Amino acid sequence: MEASPDGSDLAPLAEALVGVGDRWTLLVVAALAAGPGRFGELQQAVAPIAANVLSDRLRRLERAGLVLATPYSDRPPRFAYELTAAGRDLAAALRPLADWGARHGPGDGAPRHAACDTEVEARWWCPTCARPVEDLEAEDLHFA
Repeated sequence: MEASPDGSDLAPLAEALVGVGDRWTLLVVAALAAGPGRFGELQQAVAPIAANVLSDRLRRLERAGLVLATPYSDRPPRFAYELTAAGRDLAAALRPLADWGARHGPGDGAPRHAACDTEVEARWWCPTCARPVEDLEAEDLHFA
């Protein structure tokens, strides 16, 4: 794929990385994809994240509209965290990245469908044409 001279083909990815482009942020989003969690639960799920780093990432995600913090205790102030609709969209986008990591990392390989034990795969899909967008066509994708 040949990028445009002004980098506009990469602009959507660059914009996404501004808000969520560090390791801890993506791991916090992935942990919350399983459902709401409290601070201590998230700290365990994303170990070995430091408490101050987790606090910072949760505040950033809340400001970005990706996480909702709901108080459950006033003294001391404590919150339960959950993904917003935009956060769930981001979590869904992490699945192909996790799949890539599983296929190319030291783990057990690609995720498998529990019902039939077949490797699952993520694909681009065009709802208008009702067909998958093949890899060779991917260079024709554009972001408005």
